[in-house]
Amino acid sequence: MSEEKGRMTAEEVNKYMKETMGFIPRMFGVINQVNPESGRTFADFYNSIWADGALSRKVKELIFTAIGVSYLSPRCIIHVVPAIEAGATDQEIFEAAAVGMIGAGFVPGGPGIPYAFEYAAKVMDIADHYRKGEPWEYLPPPRFDKGIG
Repeated sequence: MSEEKGRMTAEEVNKYMKETMGFIPRMFGVINQVNPESGRTFADFYNSIWADGALSRKVKELIFTAIGVSYLSPRCIIHVVPAIEAGATDQEIFEAAAVGMIGAGFVPGGPGIPYAFEYAAKVMDIADHYRKGEPWEYLPPPRFDKGIG
């Protein structure tokens, strides 16, 4: 920890988040540079929900991945990474993504199965690249339009 009041540096909190959560959410890659304490606090909160309990962390991460597929949420399908870190197999990931894909047909006003299929395929693509240690992406890089603000 850094000298200043025992606070973590950005590097330390990024390591803590990776160890505690299994991944570093994109927004915290930025936030931790400015306010690492919020990253530590978020990681502790996250762990209070996702830690093994009646359901394992792996199952909870797979559930959230399935929710991401059913709602076409790239920020939720990223939970395939901590699912892998928690021991999820490709078959478990596929089944969770498939449940999410079918669920998309039942979400009121939701996207429907054909559109969720693309997200299920993206989940498997992320898992494949992650396991191989290759670069992967779940969203295009943030774009800030000039002239706003």
